[in-house]
Amino acid sequence: MRILLTNDDGIHAEGLAALERIARTLSDDVWIVAPETDQSGLAHSLSLSEPLRLRKVSDKHFALRGTPTDCVIMGIRQVMDIKPDLVLSGVNSGSNVADDVTYSGTIAGAIEGTMQGVRSFALSQAYLHEDGARLVPWEVCETHAPALLEKLMGLDLPDGTFLNLNFPNCRPEEVDGAEVTMQGKLAFNLQVDARSDGRGFPYYWLKFGERAGAFIEGTDIHALKHNKISVTPLKLDLTDYSVTDRVARALGYGAQV
Repeated sequence: MRILLTNDDGIHAEGLAALERIARTLSDDVWIVAPETDQSGLAHSLSLSEPLRLRKVSDKHFALRGTPTDCVIMGIRQVMDIKPDLVLSGVNSGSNVADDVTYSGTIAGAIEGTMQGVRSFALSQAYLHEDGARLVPWEVCETHAPALLEKLMGLDLPDGTFLNLNFPNCRPEEVDGAEVTMQGKLAFNLQVDARSDGRGFPYYWLKFGERAGAFIEGTDIHALKHNKISVTPLKLDLTDYSVTDRVARALGYGAQV
């Protein structure tokens, strides 16, 4: 089996090294095309106005000056001579749950793999902030991901569907199994931090504040809170079929799909 890895934290990220170790429990044919620098929060963006600079780091390891989406496209269309059997994106430093999936470059790597017709999974590791530092328990995903992926690789998924895997912030032995979940809901709490540069001109940072959520049973955020691995099937089709008839009636048409 041939596996392509990417991420959004960059070619030197600890999570990518963890993902490679996970992937090598499944196959010896592992390729990496990852961003040269951190691309967090860029979602499913393409580099259309800048050239893509590809650097070979070592055998089957490449760094690309581009987004996670660019990396998957380059990996499949340029770097590899044969399409991979599996795309793994991550392991992200921090969970990708609820509304965060719309921002996530990690999710975007799995989206692009799916669009390219390759089975794709996104993997993210929840962590704790303590004294201003991230304490990321990479051993959780490294312990539990191999067996989980073994079970999921043979799953018959519909076209356009991929899986979003999130690992809880706890010790490996405290993980209480895996749960199939749906997206939860977290309060939007991006804040604008206004500052001034040395000449008095304004500039701004976006920053996260504390986020409240409804920890409803069955959601990804509820699973992580209870030390479960969250496995959420996501799909590329964003159509809201529940309101198509209402929209059609508003436009004076008959019932729709």
